[in-house]
Amino acid sequence: MTPRRPRAVALSARLSENRLALKWIGLAGLVAGTLLATGSVVRADAHEEIIVSHGYSFFGDLVYPADYQQLNYVNPNAPKGGEISQWAPGTFDSFNNYTRNGRAGALSTIGHESILTTFADDPNASYCLLCETMEYPAESLDWVIFNLRDNVTFSDGRGWTAHDLAFTHNLFMTEGLPSFRAAFGSIIESVEVIDDYTIKFNFTESAPRRDVITTAGIFPAFSKSWVEETGFKLEESGLTPILGTGPYQLDSYDVNRQIIYRYNPDYWGAELPQSLGRNNFETIRIEYFADSSAAMEAFKAGEYTFRVENSSREWATGYTFPGLINGFVVKEELPDGSLGTGQSYVFNLRREKFQDPRVREAIAMMFNFEWSNESLFYGLYERTTSFWDNGGDLTAVGVPTPEEVAILQPLVDEGLLDASILTDEVVMPTTSGPRQLDRRNLRAASALLDEAGWIVGDDGKRRKNGRVLTVEILDSSPAFDRIHNPFVQNLLALGIEAKLDRVDPSQETDRSRNYDYDLTVHQFALGYEPSTGLKQYFSCEAMDQSTRNLMGVCTPAIDRLIEKAISASSLQDLHASVRSLDRVLRAERFIIPQWINNSHWVAYYDMYRYPEPLPPLALGALDFWWHDAEAEAALRAQGAL
Repeated sequence: MTPRRPRAVALSARLSENRLALKWIGLAGLVAGTLLATGSVVRADAHEEIIVSHGYSFFGDLVYPADYQQLNYVNPNAPKGGEISQWAPGTFDSFNNYTRNGRAGALSTIGHESILTTFADDPNASYCLLCETMEYPAESLDWVIFNLRDNVTFSDGRGWTAHDLAFTHNLFMTEGLPSFRAAFGSIIESVEVIDDYTIKFNFTESAPRRDVITTAGIFPAFSKSWVEETGFKLEESGLTPILGTGPYQLDSYDVNRQIIYRYNPDYWGAELPQSLGRNNFETIRIEYFADSSAAMEAFKAGEYTFRVENSSREWATGYTFPGLINGFVVKEELPDGSLGTGQSYVFNLRREKFQDPRVREAIAMMFNFEWSNESLFYGLYERTTSFWDNGGDLTAVGVPTPEEVAILQPLVDEGLLDASILTDEVVMPTTSGPRQLDRRNLRAASALLDEAGWIVGDDGKRRKNGRVLTVEILDSSPAFDRIHNPFVQNLLALGIEAKLDRVDPSQETDRSRNYDYDLTVHQFALGYEPSTGLKQYFSCEAMDQSTRNLMGVCTPAIDRLIEKAISASSLQDLHASVRSLDRVLRAERFIIPQWINNSHWVAYYDMYRYPEPLPPLALGALDFWWHDAEAEAALRAQGAL
């Protein structure tokens, strides 16, 4: 893979590789003088340069120059054709993934493209997809102009213009989820169509400048005429797929059984450099199964052909079937260097019984990861510890650094945080012994609950003010029963009336959206340059609007730290702000950390190939893997499929 260019080289390169330099005092004059000669910068007035670029990143350089010919991690000679098939759990009743109503089918947004896109080896940058270039003022970032491609077409052949994009923006701002409207409305002030292929987004004065361009570039390509013809409503679920511009479109479906997406032979972007070596399969098929056990048996029988394994038990013991022994199926562990998801049980803080941190800490002590890893997971996992596992400088460790203290001290002075946050080690999950019920932790948890006023009665149950302390774990996956049930047993030993409330997937979706649970499993997709998305997970404004803030987190200190991270103007400031936030979030104890796996566990019939090395941040099975037709023919000749 091509390394990032040194700063000294970047200063004499294209404008697209010198965005950050314009913000650095002392370098702006040099950059302007160098780049004006290339025609990449025009001066709007006497004070500010206008950048014209094919990509954008607030920090650092772009990996790809304007004249890149292909992505670094693809095989440009990958053959086209064939099918890849995977499984999905539960049911579906919609292809609209932009509403809280219904349960959208797997890959339901595969046919949708947005103005900007990202690449697997440059995750913090955004590159033009539906645009050719973008223009924006270097210092103020008050607006961005997208110069759109004039050859973008929908799958039915109709064209896409700036008028469609403005219509889509208005559609999302009137019919989109309330949390979306609140977040985007605070950033985008207005949208102007300059001509058929030129559009301008104006940003509010208060919008965090690090987010404005990428926020504007996230809107999908919808067709105004199609929406008007069909009467489509963004807030309604339905089985009519939204017309898209992407390389794949819905081919057929059988509700709750199967979905097939097919490559569009007339895909408008097939010849783009970023498409080379990608979108290699003719069809992508999704088979639905009630649970992972049924899905595993179907895989053994060849009913689908590619499986990403998420069960340590299956990975350790389930791959002994004839297809693998005979060499028909490949079983591989591929490295996964991506940011951890912070997978955890989360408390519903909207419920009064969980508002006491002593109660949350006591309950968390009853989840024995060490025993689970040894007895249930075959020693294959590591414990989740941070909201930014594998995050390097984003992850809080030990006691606060001087930079973190400088951020946290004002919050302590205002009484928003306890002074111990400045000196204590960062909160780590409780460790347990080799037995399922750790007696030492049981005693410590009992003391915490006693202190919180939840006293054990003659019947062995804990009560406060006449109410029994109950805990229900909401989940729809039978595969998690073996994990939840020992946790429930430990909670019962503590005097808590605990149970697993396993429901079907549609009920889980509905109850999650309505915050109807005590504990449930959640993940956090927070990114390497976290910004306004943090509000969706942890802010007061998202507490009763966002499906990401399942916990109902709402504290002034966390809101202030989120704003600090959003307003960071350098990577050093961003890292210190995020570490401070990570430290405070963990101190709130509203999660019970579960586990992390730093490998992709994949099994597939031996007719798929991938480029080596894989990019560290993406498996890319549906993106840049490809099909070997001769290998499939050999498998079929041997009866493997």
